[in-house]
Amino acid sequence: MDWRTWHDEYDLPGSWMARRLRAVQRQIRAVLDESPPGPLRVVSLCAGQGRDLLGVLADHPRRDDVRARLVELDPRNAKAAEDTARAAGLTGVEVLTADASRTDHYHSLVPADLVLVCGVFGNLSDEDIHRTVGFCAQLCATGGTVIWTRHRGAPDRVPLICEWFEGLGFERRWVSEPDAGFGVGVHRFTGQPQPLAAGAHMFTFVGYDVLDDVNQSSG
Repeated sequence: MDWRTWHDEYDLPGSWMARRLRAVQRQIRAVLDESPPGPLRVVSLCAGQGRDLLGVLADHPRRDDVRARLVELDPRNAKAAEDTARAAGLTGVEVLTADASRTDHYHSLVPADLVLVCGVFGNLSDEDIHRTVGFCAQLCATGGTVIWTRHRGAPDRVPLICEWFEGLGFERRWVSEPDAGFGVGVHRFTGQPQPLAAGAHMFTFVGYDVLDDVNQSSG
């Protein structure tokens, strides 16, 4: 999978990726709009080119309150995110070219007010999705928000992911409709975050194409 060219579909206005991006951006904007005054911490796992967060921060009144870390393994996507952030003058945004599954990349910015797990769950095994949801309770501050995505194709794991979040003290704020052509979820953490485990591995990024082949062969 070429994850650099994969992002090109975001530029097609009617594509499901473009529509999902707009949905995620609306939710990010709502979180920023509703946040109390003061500094805001944001972390983004497998951030890609950062189009979701950077597209909102560029013209948002809270842009200078935000300190964000975008973690992305593909150096081409990380550079694209870095270039976008610098062009927009977003001095509080850091782009880290690294394995987003490693907890050590987030320690100085958690617990965070906003945790983005977009484009991740569709590329993980069910076990690793569950495991990553558990780590979100360490990444997220009390009252903070997790915005996540997952496709609605078979097997549709969106209802189960909601159950996993809600079983850990997250309150459902919004979930896209089943027929939207994509899945976006927003959960607010009402519990007390535990210290983020040092040196932990949250997930293995398998890739949706590999998982699709596995599901078809097992079906």
